[in-house]
Amino acid sequence: MPAVTPDELTPALPLAIDGGAGASLDEALALLRTGEITVEGRLVDASNATFYCAVAAAGCAAACVYKPIAGERPLWDFPDGTLAEREVAAYEVSVAMGWPIVPPTVLRDGPAGPGMVQLWVDVDETIDITRLMRRRDVERLRQIAVLDAVINNADRKGGHLLPLADGHVYGVDHGVTFHVQDKLRTVLWQWAGARLPPQTCEVLTALRRDLDGALGERLGELLTRREVARTRGRVDRLLATRRHPEPRGDWPPVPWPPI
Repeated sequence: MPAVTPDELTPALPLAIDGGAGASLDEALALLRTGEITVEGRLVDASNATFYCAVAAAGCAAACVYKPIAGERPLWDFPDGTLAEREVAAYEVSVAMGWPIVPPTVLRDGPAGPGMVQLWVDVDETIDITRLMRRRDVERLRQIAVLDAVINNADRKGGHLLPLADGHVYGVDHGVTFHVQDKLRTVLWQWAGARLPPQTCEVLTALRRDLDGALGERLGELLTRREVARTRGRVDRLLATRRHPEPRGDWPPVPWPPI
């Protein structure tokens, strides 16, 4: 693939978050689901085949990430060919919680076959990720920590946090999630053992109901029945303790490398 310069790439599509300017969630999802995908580059540092693409429809174009299932590297502890579906499942849980953490994400066909397609996010390169991931005063980071506990994220690196200039923080790369065994590995342990805020418990209570309804049915299309059941169990545990989880002694608590 020939090299391209940044100004030759399709730009990101700003989203309307918390009342801000930009495309609506429905508009972004429609574009991702129906637009024509054109590969413009490859993210060479990614573990699996990951492409920077343009997705275009009805005169609208946006940058997106495309991870084809065919390009997934086999893992010893996750079934082959399931990472794309886990990324979409993480997005569905994020939406159900009412927290815009995971950028709009869909499962669809692409230039290299079926895969995960996610809206590209332009990060604020001036923000020090090492400092950001240690902060305790950023509400979105704490929400990401809770989401990771729900989806059993085994790979929350600092580099998987995408800070924007307006202060919003996205979380990406959720391929190794929803395992039936406890595999939480994260750099966001600053709230370990702390009481969950009351509003977070309200979100988890509503999520638990949704897991017995429409969300549970949707996750059942992406995950195994046992994986969905274990997700319910993790939410039950969070509601029972009303505390953030703490690291376990029999599993590395931080991914490597941490950034």
